[in-house]
Amino acid sequence: MNTVTRPRILVVGAGFAGVECVRRLERKLSPDEADVTLVTPFAYQLYLPLLPQVASGVLTPQSIAVSLRRSKKYRTRIIPGGAIGVDLKSKVCVIRTITDQIVNEPYDYIVLAPGSITRTFDIPGLTDHAFGMKTLAEAAYIRDHVISQLDLADASQDPQERASRLQFVVVGGGYAGTETAACLQRLTHAAVKRYPRLDPGLIKWHLIDIAPKLMPELGDKLGSSAQEILRRRGIEISLGVSIAKAGPEEVTFTDGRVIPTRTLIWTAGVVASPLIATLGAETVKGRLAVAPEMNLPGDDGVFALGDSAAVPDLAKGDGAMCPPTAQHAQRQGRHVADNVIASLRGGPMRPYVHKDLGLVVDLGGTDAVSKPLGIELRGLPAQAVARGYHWSALRTNVAKTRVMTNWLLNAVAGDDFVRTGFQARKAARLKDFEYTDAYLTPEQVRAHAEGTARLE
Repeated sequence: MNTVTRPRILVVGAGFAGVECVRRLERKLSPDEADVTLVTPFAYQLYLPLLPQVASGVLTPQSIAVSLRRSKKYRTRIIPGGAIGVDLKSKVCVIRTITDQIVNEPYDYIVLAPGSITRTFDIPGLTDHAFGMKTLAEAAYIRDHVISQLDLADASQDPQERASRLQFVVVGGGYAGTETAACLQRLTHAAVKRYPRLDPGLIKWHLIDIAPKLMPELGDKLGSSAQEILRRRGIEISLGVSIAKAGPEEVTFTDGRVIPTRTLIWTAGVVASPLIATLGAETVKGRLAVAPEMNLPGDDGVFALGDSAAVPDLAKGDGAMCPPTAQHAQRQGRHVADNVIASLRGGPMRPYVHKDLGLVVDLGGTDAVSKPLGIELRGLPAQAVARGYHWSALRTNVAKTRVMTNWLLNAVAGDDFVRTGFQARKAARLKDFEYTDAYLTPEQVRAHAEGTARLE
């Protein structure tokens, strides 16, 4: 028998959207008004835009992992795990905990912010041999891997092996791929000076994308500026090109080129979390179709936002959807919390409207391009805007202090090239970090939910 008296609000995901929602709920709801539960494998919010700087060693991993328990008003219950299915009819969320237990969590209101996963294609060898750049563990691992390639190349007596270990391929010309290639190239360029046996000319970075332009959202002028900065550094940019197949020691491009390499980093976009497919609801390109108020039409108490929701972009109109950016996710999180509270209290919900404030791209060092409020900036002014924006967006003073200290230390002392031990004898690749096969089918979800209903 169900003895719960207070409404149960379940928030799925601790990204920008989920965390902002929880924080708003904690501030605006009294403790006896509702019970708030958060489902996440980790009790921290990852500041994803700074991940390339963790991979390059400019920032330490803990500096961009913001603890959820630092909030003074923190009272949300955290279930350490991931949601693998939702039964809308029974109002039950099926969760796989970090110890592989399957638990059912009933709810009255659910906020779906499970984020996204790396978008992959049916390319032979891709998930077996590529690295992703979506999690803190992947960024730390890639840093170890890249430095280990320099160590192994330095120790090798085989010219072919040495050359292949010093070639690096990044797929994806969006923000993640461009910043990752830029930051890691800068790291290897500085590190090779500490390896007198290595020829710096052997280090080659390739940035490829199937699209005709690099970061098209920046516009032609800024996009061209970014390309010029990267090419000046020696990064070879190939557009209209992707991967045909990937192997342990070489990658074949769709234009026929075969690149000897031990490092393939895949950042070619994201897709909504597979959790959305378990709902059996209408989707738009894999994202859950929601109303402008971010609720699911026809299902009481269901809200979705962030990367996994197709939220109408009313500021642009013409049927546009909000892009999967941190800027939108943060604001949607606060807005959906207000709508949940309004629904809880019987008040009217408001549609989400936000005009994009601009874009920032940090290419490492003093190189950057930014477009705040439509104003195009390059070089140091762009770098100041990019880092200022990221710094101000960090949620706690502890995180801000750590990031600022890391930036200052890196500016004064330069890079360090210490491996931390993530590079084990057995390589960990894209398939080892994202558990996309863990989700249930809609039929399995219903079976789990019916089991809960019988128990109650």
